[in-house]
Amino acid sequence: MGAQQSQKTRWVILILINLASLAGLVWALRDVSLSDLTDDLATIDYVWVAVAVAIELSVYLWQAVRWQLVLRPVVSLSFRQGARAIYVGLFSSEVLPFRGGEAVRCFLVSRWTQLPFSVSMASVLIERVFDGMWLWLGLWLSLKYVELPRRLGYVNDGLGVFVLGGAVLLGLALFRPRPPRTALSRPGWRHHLAVLMDDLALIGHSRYLYFALLQSVPYLLLQVIPIWAAFRAYGFDLGLGAAFALMLILRLSSIIPQAPVNLGLFQILTKQFLERAYHVDPSEAARFSLVLWGVIKLMPLIAGFIAFAITGAKMGELRKAGAPEGQSGGAVAPVISL
Repeated sequence: MGAQQSQKTRWVILILINLASLAGLVWALRDVSLSDLTDDLATIDYVWVAVAVAIELSVYLWQAVRWQLVLRPVVSLSFRQGARAIYVGLFSSEVLPFRGGEAVRCFLVSRWTQLPFSVSMASVLIERVFDGMWLWLGLWLSLKYVELPRRLGYVNDGLGVFVLGGAVLLGLALFRPRPPRTALSRPGWRHHLAVLMDDLALIGHSRYLYFALLQSVPYLLLQVIPIWAAFRAYGFDLGLGAAFALMLILRLSSIIPQAPVNLGLFQILTKQFLERAYHVDPSEAARFSLVLWGVIKLMPLIAGFIAFAITGAKMGELRKAGAPEGQSGGAVAPVISL
């Protein structure tokens, strides 16, 4: 009975989130006419659009390199495996309720390499702390040198507290001494905990962890180029600073529960940023938000679907892996290896 009630509550929340996102999309595009959008699509510079799409897709290849570095002390994850898992995770985050893509990519890697699911999830948490550190620094710099609403300063303060807390907790797990080998022979959950702590200690005492931290900088900066290229494609005279600030806002907004492929909130934030910070015409800013959404969200979704099809996984398997009750890495049918 309790499980049914919990499932019903989740679906009610999901429906409300999607309705709110749909309302936001309608509000953001209220000034857009189909004829103006058609004219824009006819005159846009598709060479710059192609550049934006190519760089956007390559961002996740760089993420695969960073993930390899994080996991290198504990498992030999190939670049091909890491990249495909990330793309399938992107697809899963957009088509499954409550964005279970991170759990899905960890599930896939655990199946392909026999890495404990808990260690795989911990590696993703390490990535998120790295991202948070650089996002905090980037937003702090943007608030000093780019025209942004001062209220974002509160967001940056909150992000800083969150990142500091995460870094302290991770540091305690990563840099503590490895547990004695006798601990690994304990039965049940104590064995799994000992394996997790042993693997985290291996990661924390490896030089590859610092390489991964440094790799996070180009990974973050690379995400600026598609937005800047989209500016050029649309004829906006906006530089890398504006693209960097918009990238930070869109990245931070992904924390908020919303509809698949960020539809609604993505358009609102892009339109408001261009309109308020750079005085772009509201209708033009709204139309641009659709083009940028296609580059940053729709194209990776298509790439993720292709990776999902190549991998040979079934949607039911990904649904189980992405659901809270399936994230323990329990009995799920094996997926074709790479």
